[in-house]
Amino acid sequence: MDKINLNTPILELVKKYPKIKDIMNSLGFKNITNPAMLQTAGRIITIKTGSKMMKIDLNLIKEKFLEHNFILEDNNE
Repeated sequence: MDKINLNTPILELVKKYPKIKDIMNSLGFKNITNPAMLQTAGRIITIKTGSKMMKIDLNLIKEKFLEHNFILEDNNE
């Protein structure tokens, strides 16, 4: 399993793990499929801030990522 920091910008995560884009899209992060949005907002938005902005429960996100062999960690806590 790969460990992912919730505070890493989404663009950086997608470059390292391209399938993250599909996982996040299935959770309701529809803008992630827009290349322009990914290149601009994806540079500063993290999974943690994105979940707050989109009002998507962080525990749901963690469960979905776990299904795809990713463990989400918050290294700022």
